[in-house]
Amino acid sequence: MAKAGHGWSGTAAAAEEEGEDPLDARIARSGCLEQHRQLQECMAERRDWRHCQEQVRAFGACMARRQQQRQ
Repeated sequence: MAKAGHGWSGTAAAAEEEGEDPLDARIARSGCLEQHRQLQECMAERRDWRHCQEQVRAFGACMARRQQQRQ
């Protein structure tokens, strides 16, 4: 059974065959994995991103902090 990943690009498909989604790996390296998981759980439960605004904002803020640190 293949791991469910994001699969947004051709390189994602190749990485998925190897067992790792590159977007998932990038999120894990960012330090925002927990916020991402919370967002995914909300989306799975609520099925509408509009009901997950707290999680969307938390994940976005975490990724923005990470981007600022890299600059």
